[in-house]
Amino acid sequence: MENVTDRTSNPFDMRPPCERFVPGYGDANADFHVVGDHPGVHGGLDTGVPFTNDAGRRLQAALADAGLLTTTGVEPEPTKTYFSYLHMCAPDDGEPTPSSYDDLERFFDAELRAIAAHVLLPVGARATAHVLETYTAQAWKTDIEMEALHGSELRGSGFLVLPIKDPAEWDDTHHDRLVEALDTLRSTDFRREADLGRFSAGNDPYLVR
Repeated sequence: MENVTDRTSNPFDMRPPCERFVPGYGDANADFHVVGDHPGVHGGLDTGVPFTNDAGRRLQAALADAGLLTTTGVEPEPTKTYFSYLHMCAPDDGEPTPSSYDDLERFFDAELRAIAAHVLLPVGARATAHVLETYTAQAWKTDIEMEALHGSELRGSGFLVLPIKDPAEWDDTHHDRLVEALDTLRSTDFRREADLGRFSAGNDPYLVR
């Protein structure tokens, strides 16, 4: 499936039940989907673009070095990459409530499945826990150890998952570890596709996720 849109910000016109929110941003036909927590943690309330606070710029720099962004800044230019939040609405009191996360999960899930990226890049413990619990067959019954998971490849249910430690907590090694992991991943055939062309007339491939 290919999404036919040239909109970079909010390509699916998501309308969550709140006045202030930061919609998804990037290439609607992305191979890589970067998943953050909420705008209060990873920025975007002033710019309207996810991951544009100080920690987000740190992440942008690593993604650019790995070839996932052509330019960085307030309006980064993605290369087959998409950004969104579990909780796109601005929290009223610093931290969203569990019920608010539950209410907004339907918007995140709809967008994730519409993008249908091959690789999910959850950022931080909450996003990583949600992605692992919802989009992989692995049972995570202990605390998420982001230091150990940072830049590690995990197989999901139709997705490849590569968790990223929250960039606000990075030391001098995390940038290079992430770039190296993404470089290694991009050098392989990471796409999760099946060719159904053999079931149709002609010799053209018909690739589906």
